[in-house]
Amino acid sequence: MALLVGPARAQLGQETFEIGLSTEQIGITSDFTGARLVVFGALDNADGRILREQRYDIVVALVGPRRPVVVREKERKLGIWINRGSESFEAPPSSYALASTRPLADIMSEANRVNLSIGIADLRLGGGGEPAADDDAQTVVANRDEYATALRRIRENNGLYNQRFGAVQFVSPTLFRADLQLPAGLPTGEHTVRAYLFRQGVFIRGSTETLTVVKTGFESFISGFALEHGILYGIAAVILAIFTGWFGRILFKRD
Repeated sequence: MALLVGPARAQLGQETFEIGLSTEQIGITSDFTGARLVVFGALDNADGRILREQRYDIVVALVGPRRPVVVREKERKLGIWINRGSESFEAPPSSYALASTRPLADIMSEANRVNLSIGIADLRLGGGGEPAADDDAQTVVANRDEYATALRRIRENNGLYNQRFGAVQFVSPTLFRADLQLPAGLPTGEHTVRAYLFRQGVFIRGSTETLTVVKTGFESFISGFALEHGILYGIAAVILAIFTGWFGRILFKRD
């Protein structure tokens, strides 16, 4: 029996898959209102029976640059809003977009969602490196306090965090595509596209690509000038403000 079980285990997880992006760079201009990113991929060495039963699932997530943030709770006292408390998060993703073949609860267990940091509710908001990658890994408790909930809610309301189930579709038995919705406030920097392959609820393997978001046009020139020549940019801003005020006074002067 040991000889029979050994080869059977060796055959598990032999599936491989690769992904590609419709574009490797997105330019942000003043009239940018959002975009759609298409992630396509191919599944190799798939089990024919599981393919026919449609028991392979794909989850694709676009994780924005991780930057520290402080969430503050405000309270109104005597007509004045004051800070009641705050909590710092080391490195939450500045944006997060997810697409999957089915609802996450139908694909994997809650422990797997936490370990892999998949889904808005289980998204890792601190630092500590990459998510774990198998069912046997030690469970990482996601941030679930009121401040973490508030951060997720604010970014969902701003469109920075979104997830769409059924947005990954197999266009053939082994080819799939995922549609990710990118918000108008998409942050610049390097974004990571992570794809996860599941077979009958078991995580098999992942694949990663990089998407770069940059400012283009006049906005890019102003941003670059401000970073490289901060003093000159400040002087120019002051001169422009003085000129605008003087010109406005002349223009609307009453005799």
